[in-house]
Amino acid sequence: GDAASLAKPQIQIKSDKDAMTITIEDSGVGMTKSELQNNLGRIAQSGTKKFVEALGEGSADVNLIGQFGVGFYSAYLVADKVEVVTKSMQPDSTQYKWSSDASNSYTITEGAGEPIEGSGTRLVLHLKDNAMEYMEPAKLEDLLQHYSEFVEFPISVWKEKTEYKQVPDPDAEVEEPAEGEEAPEPKM
Repeated sequence: GDAASLAKPQIQIKSDKDAMTITIEDSGVGMTKSELQNNLGRIAQSGTKKFVEALGEGSADVNLIGQFGVGFYSAYLVADKVEVVTKSMQPDSTQYKWSSDASNSYTITEGAGEPIEGSGTRLVLHLKDNAMEYMEPAKLEDLLQHYSEFVEFPISVWKEKTEYKQVPDPDAEVEEPAEGEEAPEPKM
């Protein structure tokens, strides 16, 4: 396979305050259109109430719950819209975007979203107004430290870095030492 398919799996998380989104992207196996429909579509169509009832009755597919169930659906506690952009590792795969606003419906669009290199899945949470605290990298890191102990792959939170550069101030007055004196030592 190509270098992208041989890359070590990893998870990257980025918040975008302007777009009010949190993006969680992995370099894993991705999903085909039918896997999107079967996994995420089944949850969206069941609706929260029906899904929770199925959990209570024990009639929900246990494999589905383990992979996407309550964990995936909990995204709607902080987001009013969730998008899943994915590209399967299967040869000649097409990228798809699954989107739902927590109603009982969803859409799947072919080729939508920023291209995924190789294979993987990008989850975009469009945050509710009352969930802005999750935009802070420190808050995300605290949550990761607390809840990701069983994740085997490296997880990184993207942070903006501010670099400060010293630039000369042309208006600053510089004291030149008088003849015969030494320049004063700089104060630290």
